[in-house]
Amino acid sequence: MSLVTLSHVCSHLQNASRARLGLTSVPSTNLILTLMLSLQTSGFISAVVRGGPEPPPPSLLLNLPANNSSDIEPVTQSNIATRRLWLGLKYWNSEPVLSKMGMVSRPTKRIWLDAGSLVKIVKGRRAGYVDGLTRPGECLFVSTDRGVLEARECVERKVGGMVLCRVL
Repeated sequence: MSLVTLSHVCSHLQNASRARLGLTSVPSTNLILTLMLSLQTSGFISAVVRGGPEPPPPSLLLNLPANNSSDIEPVTQSNIATRRLWLGLKYWNSEPVLSKMGMVSRPTKRIWLDAGSLVKIVKGRRAGYVDGLTRPGECLFVSTDRGVLEARECVERKVGGMVLCRVL
């Protein structure tokens, strides 16, 4: 798991939303894919589509039935390094839904929290090096043995893990 790549993705998404881009791409890794799907579930991004260096057809981004499936390039050993995740960004009243995204754990300092510490954070109090969730809509994503979950889901399931990033 490369936290360096994940930190690049966090800054890229923050910059893309500030630049008012509707579509952007990030490298395709399993960790980034599960985090982006969690962001989509939480409502920060509109679409997550696997693709190549070229953007996918608009029907895939809008979840419409595709007329021609030959536009999708199959994954092979020769093109696996060029695979990208194409993300549709969301805006509400001309403001980006994802306004700020930053890493909590660093490549040199990984922060692990148990379920008890995550309860404190969800209630808005500080636990260890991590500040509590105090703003409306603020989310904290945690990498657990059950995948990448939001902190509130971790509290419900009573699991802990490594804190990845904070999104507002």
